[in-house]
Amino acid sequence: MNTSPIVLQDLDAIADRAADALARLQSPDEAVRRIALLQLADLESAATIPAFIAALRGDEAAEIRQEAASILGAWERDDVVDALCAALLDADDDVRAAAADSLSELKQASSGAVLQRWVRQPDPFVRRSVLRGLRELRCAEAFGHALSALDDDDATVRLEAVAVLGWLKDERALGPLAQRAAGDADAGVRRAAVGALGFAPAADETTARALLAALRDDAWQVREEATATLGKLRTPSAVDPLVAALDDPYWQIQLRAVRSLGQIRNARAAPAVAALLTHPIGNLRREAALALGELRDTGTLPALRDALLDSDPDVRKAARIAIAQIGEDDR
Repeated sequence: MNTSPIVLQDLDAIADRAADALARLQSPDEAVRRIALLQLADLESAATIPAFIAALRGDEAAEIRQEAASILGAWERDDVVDALCAALLDADDDVRAAAADSLSELKQASSGAVLQRWVRQPDPFVRRSVLRGLRELRCAEAFGHALSALDDDDATVRLEAVAVLGWLKDERALGPLAQRAAGDADAGVRRAAVGALGFAPAADETTARALLAALRDDAWQVREEATATLGKLRTPSAVDPLVAALDDPYWQIQLRAVRSLGQIRNARAAPAVAALLTHPIGNLRREAALALGELRDTGTLPALRDALLDSDPDVRKAARIAIAQIGEDDR
């Protein structure tokens, strides 16, 4: 156990309440130390931060180090961030996880400079936790680190790198992300890369090729993500492949494909979408009706009028909306 005295600066304002807790942090009884730590946390004073850092770095009890890591998540300054990064190397998995969770809550861009000092650690847990912390900071300086991490041997690190690049929305990442979408060995990374490509310009051919290739991926989750991203980008060349995706054995992909075809708004897809108005899954029938409203093909009005008699009220409502969008009175 760490028995060195803890020195707090600016303690005068909380001295009466803090002195006893600080003394009990030196107790040989783990339970006593934990209660003391929680009492200090209740003070919500920056003057107590050195006590939490000391507990995180030196207490022999993993439970107390874990508690300290969680408490420090409420404070964001360089010495706290550095201590949390160091705790990612703790011998106890729960302490490491608590430190990673606290780092993921960082909000100040200035914390990125500290995090980046740890981004090339040999331990993959440290690398992915630091990238996770950098993600929401949207720190432009993290771009190079995330780009390099796309080639990391550890799939979980590559996954976090993809997330960072997706949040930064820097078009220099489109080519590398497209490569991961098409060729990463891990399906989770491929799926994340497909989703991250959603910030691409609609006319970007490299992105379009990668997304169309992802429609043929062996993992259905990747195909599902590809159908959604193609709709988001309104990729014109995706119409026929998305129509083909309406026959995918997974209904989740069929649903995404219908929705995306509605977003792209090419009437060529209307007959295939209208055929889904008799699908046994109600959600698919509803999405098909809504997509037909976006496609605005008068040839689908008979099928939509039949859908007004559907057993599912949501499908009937969607059919009424679609008929109104096409310009037909729904009486």
